[in-house]
Amino acid sequence: MFKSIFSFFVIVAVSASSMKYVTANSLRSDIELPGKPKGQWITLFDGKSLDGWHHFNNKAAIKNWTIIDGALVCLGAKGPSGSGDIITDQKFKNFELKWDWKVDKGSNSGVFYHIVEAPKYKRAIETAPEYQIIDDITYPAKLAPSQLTGANYDMHVAEGNKVLMPVGEWNNSKIIYKNGAVEHWLNGKRIVKFKVLSEDWKKRKAASKWKDAPDYGTSGEGSIGLQDHGNKAYFKNIEIREL
Repeated sequence: MFKSIFSFFVIVAVSASSMKYVTANSLRSDIELPGKPKGQWITLFDGKSLDGWHHFNNKAAIKNWTIIDGALVCLGAKGPSGSGDIITDQKFKNFELKWDWKVDKGSNSGVFYHIVEAPKYKRAIETAPEYQIIDDITYPAKLAPSQLTGANYDMHVAEGNKVLMPVGEWNNSKIIYKNGAVEHWLNGKRIVKFKVLSEDWKKRKAASKWKDAPDYGTSGEGSIGLQDHGNKAYFKNIEIREL
Protein backbone atom coordinates (compact mmCIF):
# COMPACT_ATOMS: atom_id res chain seq x y z
CA MET A 1 0.00 0.00 0.00
CA PHE A 2 2.74 2.48 0.97
CA LYS A 3 4.63 1.80 -2.26
CA SER A 4 1.50 2.40 -4.36
CA ILE A 5 0.73 5.69 -2.62
CA PHE A 6 4.34 6.82 -3.00
CA SER A 7 4.27 5.97 -6.71
CA PHE A 8 1.03 7.95 -7.14
CA PHE A 9 2.55 11.10 -5.62
CA VAL A 10 5.71 10.74 -7.70
CA ILE A 11 3.60 10.55 -10.88
CA VAL A 12 1.53 13.59 -9.83
CA ALA A 13 4.67 15.58 -9.02
CA VAL A 14 6.29 14.75 -12.35
CA SER A 15 3.12 15.62 -14.26
CA ALA A 16 2.69 18.93 -12.43
CA SER A 17 6.24 19.97 -13.28
CA SER A 18 5.33 20.02 -16.98
CA MET A 19 2.35 22.40 -16.61
CA LYS A 20 2.25 26.12 -17.38
CA TYR A 21 -1.25 27.24 -16.35
CA VAL A 22 -2.21 28.30 -12.85
CA THR A 23 -5.47 28.06 -10.98
CA ALA A 24 -7.46 31.12 -9.97
CA ASN A 25 -6.11 30.72 -6.42
CA SER A 26 -2.45 30.80 -7.50
CA LEU A 27 -0.38 33.91 -8.06
CA ARG A 28 2.45 32.69 -10.27
CA SER A 29 3.65 29.50 -11.99
CA ASP A 30 6.27 28.39 -14.47
CA ILE A 31 4.49 25.13 -15.33
CA GLU A 32 3.32 24.26 -18.86
CA LEU A 33 0.26 22.54 -20.25
CA PRO A 34 -0.84 22.26 -23.90
CA GLY A 35 -3.81 24.34 -25.06
CA LYS A 36 -5.55 27.19 -23.24
CA PRO A 37 -8.14 25.75 -20.84
CA LYS A 38 -10.84 28.29 -19.99
CA GLY A 39 -10.93 29.48 -16.40
CA GLN A 40 -7.24 28.85 -15.70
CA TRP A 41 -4.81 31.72 -15.34
CA ILE A 42 -2.18 32.06 -18.06
CA THR A 43 1.04 33.87 -17.19
CA LEU A 44 1.82 36.39 -19.96
CA PHE A 45 5.11 37.60 -18.44
CA ASP A 46 7.32 35.20 -16.50
CA GLY A 47 9.44 37.89 -14.84
CA LYS A 48 12.56 36.67 -16.62
CA SER A 49 12.21 37.10 -20.38
CA LEU A 50 10.25 38.72 -23.20
CA ASP A 51 9.18 35.35 -24.57
CA GLY A 52 5.68 35.56 -26.00
CA TRP A 53 5.90 39.29 -26.85
CA HIS A 54 6.82 41.21 -30.01
CA HIS A 55 6.62 44.74 -31.36
CA PHE A 56 3.34 45.71 -33.01
CA ASN A 57 3.62 44.95 -36.75
CA ASN A 58 7.34 44.35 -36.28
CA LYS A 59 9.37 41.26 -35.35
CA ALA A 60 12.62 43.16 -34.75
CA ALA A 61 14.43 42.64 -31.45
CA ILE A 62 12.82 44.46 -28.51
CA LYS A 63 15.32 47.00 -27.18
CA ASN A 64 13.13 49.62 -25.52
CA TRP A 65 11.81 47.26 -22.83
CA THR A 66 13.87 45.47 -20.21
CA ILE A 67 13.45 43.41 -17.04
CA ILE A 68 14.36 44.89 -13.66
CA ASP A 69 13.74 42.99 -10.41
CA GLY A 70 11.15 40.78 -12.08
CA ALA A 71 9.24 43.68 -13.64
CA LEU A 72 8.80 44.43 -17.34
CA VAL A 73 10.02 48.00 -17.73
CA CYS A 74 9.43 50.39 -20.63
CA LEU A 75 12.49 52.54 -21.21
CA GLY A 76 10.84 54.78 -23.80
CA ALA A 77 11.53 54.49 -27.53
CA LYS A 78 12.86 57.42 -29.53
CA GLY A 79 10.75 56.67 -32.62
CA PRO A 80 7.25 57.81 -33.63
CA SER A 81 4.34 57.42 -31.19
CA GLY A 82 3.37 53.77 -30.85
CA SER A 83 6.52 52.41 -32.45
CA GLY A 84 7.68 50.93 -29.16
CA ASP A 85 4.44 49.19 -28.21
CA ILE A 86 4.78 45.47 -27.48
CA ILE A 87 2.00 42.91 -27.82
CA THR A 88 1.40 39.26 -27.02
CA ASP A 89 1.90 36.53 -29.59
CA GLN A 90 -1.33 34.96 -28.31
CA LYS A 91 -4.77 36.34 -29.14
CA PHE A 92 -7.81 36.37 -26.88
CA LYS A 93 -11.58 36.91 -27.16
CA ASN A 94 -13.46 36.92 -23.85
CA PHE A 95 -11.08 37.28 -20.93
CA GLU A 96 -10.18 38.57 -17.50
CA LEU A 97 -6.78 40.28 -17.49
CA LYS A 98 -4.98 41.41 -14.34
CA TRP A 99 -1.61 43.04 -13.73
CA ASP A 100 0.41 45.21 -11.34
CA TRP A 101 1.91 48.50 -12.53
CA LYS A 102 3.55 51.74 -11.50
CA VAL A 103 4.91 54.81 -13.29
CA ASP A 104 7.56 57.42 -12.67
CA LYS A 105 6.70 61.08 -12.18
CA GLY A 106 5.15 62.55 -15.33
CA SER A 107 4.91 59.18 -17.12
CA ASN A 108 2.20 57.97 -19.50
CA SER A 109 1.42 54.41 -20.63
CA GLY A 110 -1.50 52.02 -21.06
CA VAL A 111 -2.72 48.50 -21.69
CA PHE A 112 -4.42 47.55 -24.98
CA TYR A 113 -6.58 44.57 -25.86
CA HIS A 114 -8.01 43.04 -29.06
CA ILE A 115 -5.12 44.44 -31.10
CA VAL A 116 -5.22 43.61 -34.80
CA GLU A 117 -2.00 43.62 -36.82
CA ALA A 118 -2.04 44.52 -40.53
CA PRO A 119 0.08 46.73 -42.81
CA LYS A 120 -2.72 49.33 -43.00
CA TYR A 121 -2.48 50.00 -39.26
CA LYS A 122 0.35 52.23 -38.09
CA ARG A 123 -0.33 51.93 -34.36
CA ALA A 124 -1.96 49.38 -32.08
CA ILE A 125 -4.39 52.00 -30.83
CA GLU A 126 -6.10 52.21 -34.24
CA THR A 127 -7.94 48.99 -33.42
CA ALA A 128 -7.45 48.47 -29.71
CA PRO A 129 -9.16 50.14 -26.72
CA GLU A 130 -6.77 51.35 -24.02
CA TYR A 131 -6.88 51.11 -20.25
CA GLN A 132 -5.17 54.40 -19.50
CA ILE A 133 -2.16 54.49 -17.16
CA ILE A 134 -0.68 57.88 -16.34
CA ASP A 135 0.59 60.17 -13.61
CA ASP A 136 -2.74 61.90 -12.92
CA ILE A 137 -1.18 64.57 -10.71
CA THR A 138 1.99 65.86 -12.32
CA TYR A 139 1.76 64.82 -15.98
CA PRO A 140 3.14 67.84 -17.88
CA ALA A 141 0.00 68.54 -19.95
CA LYS A 142 -3.66 69.22 -19.30
CA LEU A 143 -5.69 66.01 -19.18
CA ALA A 144 -9.38 65.52 -19.85
CA PRO A 145 -11.26 63.26 -17.39
CA SER A 146 -11.33 60.51 -20.05
CA GLN A 147 -7.52 60.63 -20.21
CA LEU A 148 -6.86 59.91 -16.53
CA THR A 149 -5.79 56.58 -15.06
CA GLY A 150 -8.29 53.76 -15.41
CA ALA A 151 -10.32 55.42 -18.16
CA ASN A 152 -11.23 53.71 -21.40
CA TYR A 153 -8.98 56.24 -23.09
CA ASP A 154 -10.88 59.18 -24.61
CA MET A 155 -14.15 57.27 -24.31
CA HIS A 156 -15.23 56.45 -20.73
CA VAL A 157 -14.23 58.29 -17.55
CA ALA A 158 -13.07 56.39 -14.46
CA GLU A 159 -15.68 56.98 -11.73
CA GLY A 160 -15.21 58.89 -8.49
CA ASN A 161 -14.53 55.89 -6.24
CA LYS A 162 -11.13 55.45 -7.90
CA VAL A 163 -8.26 54.73 -5.51
CA LEU A 164 -4.85 55.46 -7.06
CA MET A 165 -1.53 54.84 -5.33
CA PRO A 166 1.08 57.63 -5.31
CA VAL A 167 3.60 57.76 -8.16
CA GLY A 168 6.28 55.13 -7.69
CA GLU A 169 4.01 52.71 -5.79
CA TRP A 170 2.40 49.58 -7.24
CA ASN A 171 -1.23 49.51 -8.35
CA ASN A 172 -3.33 46.50 -9.34
CA SER A 173 -5.61 46.69 -12.38
CA LYS A 174 -8.04 44.41 -14.15
CA ILE A 175 -9.99 44.36 -17.42
CA ILE A 176 -12.94 42.03 -17.93
CA TYR A 177 -14.31 41.58 -21.47
CA LYS A 178 -17.27 39.27 -22.09
CA ASN A 179 -19.21 39.43 -25.37
CA GLY A 180 -18.78 43.20 -25.63
CA ALA A 181 -19.46 43.96 -21.96
CA VAL A 182 -16.36 45.63 -20.48
CA GLU A 183 -15.26 46.48 -16.95
CA HIS A 184 -12.15 48.32 -15.72
CA TRP A 185 -10.99 47.75 -12.15
CA LEU A 186 -8.34 49.58 -10.13
CA ASN A 187 -7.08 48.51 -6.71
CA GLY A 188 -10.14 46.41 -5.98
CA LYS A 189 -12.80 48.86 -7.22
CA ARG A 190 -14.74 48.81 -10.48
CA ILE A 191 -14.30 52.22 -12.06
CA VAL A 192 -15.57 51.80 -15.66
CA LYS A 193 -18.40 49.78 -17.19
CA PHE A 194 -19.67 49.92 -20.79
CA LYS A 195 -21.01 47.91 -23.70
CA VAL A 196 -19.16 47.91 -27.03
CA LEU A 197 -21.28 48.97 -30.04
CA SER A 198 -24.12 50.24 -27.85
CA GLU A 199 -25.73 53.53 -28.90
CA ASP A 200 -23.89 55.29 -26.08
CA TRP A 201 -20.58 53.75 -27.18
CA LYS A 202 -21.18 54.86 -30.79
CA LYS A 203 -21.91 58.43 -29.70
CA ARG A 204 -18.76 58.55 -27.59
CA LYS A 205 -16.65 57.15 -30.42
CA ALA A 206 -18.02 59.73 -32.87
CA ALA A 207 -16.92 62.48 -30.49
CA SER A 208 -13.51 60.97 -29.69
CA LYS A 209 -10.08 60.67 -31.27
CA TRP A 210 -11.32 57.45 -32.90
CA LYS A 211 -14.07 59.02 -35.02
CA ASP A 212 -11.95 58.42 -38.15
CA ALA A 213 -10.74 54.97 -37.10
CA PRO A 214 -13.45 52.61 -38.45
CA ASP A 215 -11.94 49.46 -36.92
CA TYR A 216 -11.40 50.84 -33.42
CA GLY A 217 -12.75 48.54 -30.72
CA THR A 218 -14.77 46.28 -33.02
CA SER A 219 -12.60 43.19 -33.60
CA GLY A 220 -13.68 41.21 -30.54
CA GLU A 221 -10.42 39.27 -30.65
CA GLY A 222 -6.73 40.10 -30.68
CA SER A 223 -3.50 40.53 -28.76
CA ILE A 224 -2.85 42.22 -25.42
CA GLY A 225 -0.45 45.17 -25.63
CA LEU A 226 1.64 47.46 -23.45
CA GLN A 227 2.09 51.04 -24.58
CA ASP A 228 5.40 52.79 -25.03
CA HIS A 229 4.53 56.49 -24.77
CA GLY A 230 8.17 57.49 -24.47
CA ASN A 231 8.08 57.34 -20.66
CA LYS A 232 9.18 54.86 -18.03
CA ALA A 233 6.49 52.40 -16.87
CA TYR A 234 6.67 49.14 -14.92
CA PHE A 235 4.52 45.99 -15.20
CA LYS A 236 4.52 42.65 -13.39
CA ASN A 237 2.22 39.73 -12.48
CA ILE A 238 0.53 39.97 -15.90
CA GLU A 239 -2.01 37.13 -16.08
CA ILE A 240 -5.10 36.35 -18.13
CA ARG A 241 -7.84 33.74 -18.16
CA GLU A 242 -10.31 33.08 -20.93
CA LEU A 243 -14.00 33.42 -20.07
